[in-house]
Amino acid sequence: MNKTIMTVALAALTATAALAQSLPVYLDATKPIEQRVEDALKRMTLDEKIAVIHAQSKFSSPGVPRMGIPEFWTDDGPHGVRPDVLWDEWEQAGQTNDSCVAFPALTCLAATWNPQLARAYGRALGEEARYRGKDMILGPGVNILRTPLGGRNFEYMGEDPYLTSRMVVPYVQGLQSNGVAACVKHFAMNNDEEYRHQVNVTVDDRALYEIYLPAFKAAVTEGHAWGLMGAYNLYKNQHNCHNRYLLCDILKGEWGFDGVVVSDWGGAHDTRQAVENGLDMEFGTWTDGLSFGTSNAYDNYCLAQPYRELIKRGEYTTKELDDKVRRVLRLFFRTTMNSSRGYGSMNSEAHYSTARSIADEGIVLLKNDGGLLPLDTTKAQRVLVVGENAIKMMTVGGGSSSLKAQRETLPIEGMRNCLGEKIRIDYARGYVGDTIGEYNGVVAKQRLYEPRTANELIAEAVEKAKDADCVVFFGGLNKSDYQDAEGHDRKEYGLPYGQDRLVEVLAAVNRNIVFVNISGNPVAMPWRNKVKSIVQGWFLGSTAGEAVADILTGRANPSGKLPYTWWQKLGDVAAHKLGTYPGTWRDGGKIIDEEYKEGIFVGYRWADKEGIKPVFAFGHGLSYTTFRIGKATADKTRLAQGDSITFTVSVENTGTREGSEVVQLYVRDCKSTLVRPYKELKAFSKVSLKPGEKKEVRLTIGTDALSFFDDKAHRWTAEPGDFEALIGNSSDNLKQKVRFVLM
Repeated sequence: MNKTIMTVALAALTATAALAQSLPVYLDATKPIEQRVEDALKRMTLDEKIAVIHAQSKFSSPGVPRMGIPEFWTDDGPHGVRPDVLWDEWEQAGQTNDSCVAFPALTCLAATWNPQLARAYGRALGEEARYRGKDMILGPGVNILRTPLGGRNFEYMGEDPYLTSRMVVPYVQGLQSNGVAACVKHFAMNNDEEYRHQVNVTVDDRALYEIYLPAFKAAVTEGHAWGLMGAYNLYKNQHNCHNRYLLCDILKGEWGFDGVVVSDWGGAHDTRQAVENGLDMEFGTWTDGLSFGTSNAYDNYCLAQPYRELIKRGEYTTKELDDKVRRVLRLFFRTTMNSSRGYGSMNSEAHYSTARSIADEGIVLLKNDGGLLPLDTTKAQRVLVVGENAIKMMTVGGGSSSLKAQRETLPIEGMRNCLGEKIRIDYARGYVGDTIGEYNGVVAKQRLYEPRTANELIAEAVEKAKDADCVVFFGGLNKSDYQDAEGHDRKEYGLPYGQDRLVEVLAAVNRNIVFVNISGNPVAMPWRNKVKSIVQGWFLGSTAGEAVADILTGRANPSGKLPYTWWQKLGDVAAHKLGTYPGTWRDGGKIIDEEYKEGIFVGYRWADKEGIKPVFAFGHGLSYTTFRIGKATADKTRLAQGDSITFTVSVENTGTREGSEVVQLYVRDCKSTLVRPYKELKAFSKVSLKPGEKKEVRLTIGTDALSFFDDKAHRWTAEPGDFEALIGNSSDNLKQKVRFVLM
């Protein structure tokens, strides 16, 4: 190298070093995030600080352009990346590149009882979000199923806090591995949709901490979620998007949450409460959550100009503002300012494969008398497919989780593509439900207009059923208002559109009926003893048709387990038996008080307490093979405080097909100073076995699994004494019992 070149090179290196030293710390990705946050914070003006804590459009906040901090873009989930809307309207933006893979609803994910699939789900969703330029996905949802009428239950993960906790942590971790923030929702006790803006929940501290908070806590303390969304409802007479008890005392205080609290859209109602009670970023519709206002009203939001004016008048210092901005900047450095995050991918075959795996493992075989399933595809036969849900897209509708799927295979399509030449498939509509094939600008591919009367449709189905070897009825609910949809709850526990009558008349002419229930909720089945097989088919997303066909034909062996109790009737459910749902109006119809009188006794806990036999128990799910669970043993009989105990049980596949079984461990406190449920789920493991294969499953629990929340002392307590581990494959089939003592 000659002297001139060396001189130039040295000068360039010197200039580069000088530039690096002159760069603000917040731009230096090698510096710790907290140092970058503080450096950026001290450089921001008041107006810039106010700007980053509220929206600039339906789904974005402005960042700090002067400092090179880009806009921050959110998008709805939790089952796929929602199509883009206009800047200040809910109408579609008309883009052609915003379709997505629609993943199964979270009830289906929970039914897999497979945390590894939850991680794969989150990772794939995060890749899609990243490719679309989204920095935060508004999900997952982890509210507890308290009533089967809850319109949004399909977006959540069932009734049990432990199962939900174990599934949400890997989902969050998988999503955020892409540099895309999770926004876990809806914090907290958003357990029904009707009157959701007015419901004020009254719940005792034991139920709050033992039932309704554990999944949120796990997402925060184990999953390290970067965002959390407040709920529309109230608790202790404060709206949950600015609730001192939930956000300041518990979330940011007890749990040490270092992320951002995001309002649900329009969930902020008061500037002073928003400032003081833990809200960090305000998004919304119009000016507030309860009434319409001015278009492009973002500067009028509670955390916008009204907050700025209070600071200008000296009514607030910037103490609270700086805490909010620190959190927002921390979020930016984890997402938009993270130069190491990848580019993501969209609509890949890998994502479709993930969606199908989740659907296959989540579908639950509830009943299979006489081995009607799987369908025999080797012999000639006639299969009649009945029901609107066989031809209806389920990715369109349902509220904020509605998607524009790149493709969605309908159940009838999946059946026809899979059954082969020997099986002749016929179809009969049977009933008419919701013929609207459009939601928020997304148009479904099917045409559901039907001029025939209900009697004509039934007559056609009955006539065809007489000659069929098997009838596969695709029924259940859909994503329309007052069914499985945001904004309203179901009006009844029974099936809509006269489906019960249709099943009854079909069963009278053909006993070989498979009922595939498409829903996110349990439903009444007064005819259940008149059909041979019942399958819970959920809302399965893009690969719905393939997955249903996989299960019905045996290409996949069902291994799903129910994440909730399937009640015989609505009166068996605690919230309805005790008359606490939907609550009592006060203040001239402005607020509705809903008291959770059942306390900790939700779902199977209530069934055990009251001696109620459900149609299908929590954790129930059949297979096309059989399993034998051997004698359970423990590695110790006495357990010290803070120690752990491991239970070992053998599982053998005694059938002729490869399959998976979920070993479930429940803990019973034999004697307690406080009333406790008879048993509570505290561990589980899904194991795959070939025919004749046997494996040992080990389940380890600590003393935290033995604890209850002492509301008087406000702490978790594990009392010394006798306990039992109850082990089996559903909450009503726990034949292995191991007794041990906590010292």
